[in-house]
Amino acid sequence: MLGIAVLVGGPASTSVQAVEPSSLFRISARTLTAAARRDPRVSWAIAEELNRRLYDTLEQTAVNAFGSVRQRVAAHLLDLASAQQHPRARLVARVSQQELADAAGSVREVVARVLRDFRVAGIVATAADSVVILDAARLYAESGSAAGL
Repeated sequence: MLGIAVLVGGPASTSVQAVEPSSLFRISARTLTAAARRDPRVSWAIAEELNRRLYDTLEQTAVNAFGSVRQRVAAHLLDLASAQQHPRARLVARVSQQELADAAGSVREVVARVLRDFRVAGIVATAADSVVILDAARLYAESGSAAGL
């Protein structure tokens, strides 16, 4: 559903990256627009998808503004690792604890404790300047994005 917003709002720079095995279905914008104009069920499905994306954005904004350090660290690790991922490679966030603390609005010592908790839980593995994400689904759940704050 990556292109739905583009159908309504016009051209935009968009991208997507799968962190789990996925399938791709492609439909032309012209075909989908024509179907939406003919069939209110298609229009409603598009409206529901746009609404879901709005709520996802609001949830992420809430995590960034009001979430715990744990939630902000989890979200930032996922963002970094997915942006830096190579095809078929592990999710790795190349970031120091200090950089992660700065991004999460915290101090290095607190972030170190959060990373230790994630490591003990088997969610991540850490090195001097990187964090390997071992369980992206659990880290996503930790971010607070899976069920809201």
